[in-house]
Amino acid sequence: MLRSIRQLSSTSRSMKQLKIGLIPGDGIGREVIPAGKAVLENLPSKYDLQFSFVDLKAGYELFKETGTALPEETVDILKNDCDGALFGAVSSPTVKVAGYSSPIVALRKKLGLYANVRPVKSVEGIGRPVDMVIVRENTEDLYIKEEKTYKAADGTQVAEAIKRITETATTRIAKIAFEIALSRQQIRENGLKSIHDHPSVTVTHKSNVLSQSDGLFREVCKKVWEENPQFQAVEYKEQIVDSMVYRMFREPEEFDVVVAPNLYGDILSDGAAALVGSLGVVPSANVGDNFAIGEPCHGSAPDIEGKGISNPIATIRSTALMLEFMGYQDAATTIYEAVDANLAEDKIKTPDLGGSSTTQQVIDDIIKRMK
Repeated sequence: MLRSIRQLSSTSRSMKQLKIGLIPGDGIGREVIPAGKAVLENLPSKYDLQFSFVDLKAGYELFKETGTALPEETVDILKNDCDGALFGAVSSPTVKVAGYSSPIVALRKKLGLYANVRPVKSVEGIGRPVDMVIVRENTEDLYIKEEKTYKAADGTQVAEAIKRITETATTRIAKIAFEIALSRQQIRENGLKSIHDHPSVTVTHKSNVLSQSDGLFREVCKKVWEENPQFQAVEYKEQIVDSMVYRMFREPEEFDVVVAPNLYGDILSDGAAALVGSLGVVPSANVGDNFAIGEPCHGSAPDIEGKGISNPIATIRSTALMLEFMGYQDAATTIYEAVDANLAEDKIKTPDLGGSSTTQQVIDDIIKRMK
């Protein structure tokens, strides 16, 4: 559980009327985004928060219908009218589709959401102890999508992609990672149970091979730690990405906050979901200096679309994470505790967790626990 790291503004902190953009996207996104809306509408009255919602469009299915995956209207409304947003899921074609690019990747760039924050936490007494946050740089690396294909001298096809790492982007992602580590430690000192007794940040890279690009990422992260006295309370660690994967599965309790370039962060955060049972329980937030979008880590899951069995917990936790970065920690904690109670009781759960409950039954149980 994180504290609010980025308060949006003094106006946002005191605001009781909040407008949230809802972007279901594709597949089961349309089934789980209503869960986020429901928990916001059912927050206890003591928080004095009232929400209004605006339905917005984006996704691959929209692209197939209109030729546009992310309408400018969606971006404009998020920028000018919303205090936060929830994004459901997006289908990703496995072959090249002319004119299509991921709308969530585009949203991150257009709204300056440079950090993807993914907490992965086990429920006490269930499975192996896990309590880590993976902080993924969101704007560059191979995800700049500068690719080309050409023919070699022998006539065979060659494909190339540019991997871009900059000092500017690395500096800001390193800073937020260390800030999150300090914040988590403060919450632990205030009584939150945790498997960690001191804060740490593990910088993940492959600089032994990619000495220029990953080498820069490593050097800048260490420089941020060395040059900011407030970060000296955080233990600085490094891990080569392949051994990081190995250790994450063998010794997950060793990791508190992990910071990584875009591609490694994407792979690590999805892999870490296996430690807590399912992608269906892992939340994320796309965070910038002025906005946050909650986004479950799972995909559009076309194999279960329409069956009413998609797990809403990742979306519900992402909703709480969005609230944290908007400055409403207490309200977020109420949601987290209700989800943890649902998981700990181990009765009402969707098939991905070995149960037989429906999406709506899980939503109803969590809302009941919130009250």
